Amino acid sequence: MALTYTPQAKLGESCPAFELPSVEGKTYNLNDFKDKKALVVMFICGHCPYVQAIEERYINLAKEFENSSVQFVGICSNDAKDYPEDTPEALLQRTKDKGYSFPYLIDESQQVAKDFKAVCTPDIFVFDQDRKLYYRGRFDDSWKDESKVEVPELKNAIASLLENKPAPEDQVPSMGCSIKWK
Repeated sequence: MALTYTPQAKLGESCPAFELPSVEGKTYNLNDFKDKKALVVMFICGHCPYVQAIEERYINLAKEFENSSVQFVGICSNDAKDYPEDTPEALLQRTKDKGYSFPYLIDESQQVAKDFKAVCTPDIFVFDQDRKLYYRGRFDDSWKDESKVEVPELKNAIASLLENKPAPEDQVPSMGCSIKWK
């Protein structure tokens, strides 16, 4: 496992267009979420311990915002050939077992990860209504131990966006396993 940190965010960049199949077989594209005020895109996977450590928290956060103008989307861009926990079938089972409430997309070509300049799992992006980058950073200040969380950074960023406040100035990079490139 190679520990990787996300690069400094370039706020205001446009969200790359995408069209990807979900683990359930439905295809989604960026325009499917055009009515949402916020779009949270998370590059995640099944095998990464950093993702597994925050998985329940982001599933719960997505459910907390489920009836709002926020859309969560998970994307797995890992090479599933070398990482069987990241095959569409394994991820589908994981979404069922864990109760995911948002689309989990498969980026088999890895082009979407390249377009986003995603580097690790989790790599978290929040885009505003105009699909401009508002936040790119970590989920919270204690990835390993939920009981020690003092600052829920992603949740705070989403709340600020919904309140039409400026993007958070202090955006701490996310860290995790590098995307498993082919």
